[in-house]
Amino acid sequence: MSIVDRLIPPSGLKVLITGGAAGIGAMIAQGFHEASARVYICDIDARAVDLMLAKHAGMHGAVADVGVRNDVDRIMDDAATALGGLDVLINNAGIAGPTGNIEDLDPAAWEHTISTNLNSQFYFLRKAVPYLKASSHNANIVLMSSVAGRLGYPFRTPYAATKWAIVGLMKSLANELGPDNVRINAVLPGVVDGDRMSRVIQDRAKVLGIGESDMRNQYLEKISLRRMVTMEDIAAMALFLSSPAATNITGQAISVDGNVEYL
Repeated sequence: MSIVDRLIPPSGLKVLITGGAAGIGAMIAQGFHEASARVYICDIDARAVDLMLAKHAGMHGAVADVGVRNDVDRIMDDAATALGGLDVLINNAGIAGPTGNIEDLDPAAWEHTISTNLNSQFYFLRKAVPYLKASSHNANIVLMSSVAGRLGYPFRTPYAATKWAIVGLMKSLANELGPDNVRINAVLPGVVDGDRMSRVIQDRAKVLGIGESDMRNQYLEKISLRRMVTMEDIAAMALFLSSPAATNITGQAISVDGNVEYL
């Protein structure tokens, strides 16, 4: 196999992507689909799931709330049946969570963020790992963290707390799963251009009492390259980590962020 060929995920990989009907998750799902993988997505948005499945012939998927363990168990059983096993788990689903001073945060919003961003990671891992251990195709797990998983993030503490926890989960499981030839890494996106980031900028601008354009400029000034990254950048990293070129990459927190210097 040539060096260039090693950069391409093998055809027929069995891939499950959580939060796979919109945003980064949808871009990752599209990428694997284009690479001739067998793809299963889940998402809380039923309309988005229907649109993805209609757009990509042969893709499988269902609606689920990833913070609900029974939903996750159902999805894992359905995905394993539809795909005939599992080679790659992309634990992508997550929410932005509330923005505000710690003393003003709604405890229910905190708990919802923890459930969606962190508990869901455990729920999928506990069900997926037995399938991944049985895989003969360079089994791989990608946990979606954030640049907020390596930097403090004022006014976004629930989100940052979950993203730091995901890195710790990944580091621990790299040691645990390595002897079974299952790799696991975390991808840490930076400021990703899109609707979700626009909403974050709006919310934070309100908290700080400044204009949205000023808030956007403040974000860009914190990035060495002075530009946002794209969803395609994140999807490309997920595909690379599932390729033969990444056979010996595990236990890594990989930032795709243009080098965010601080938040």
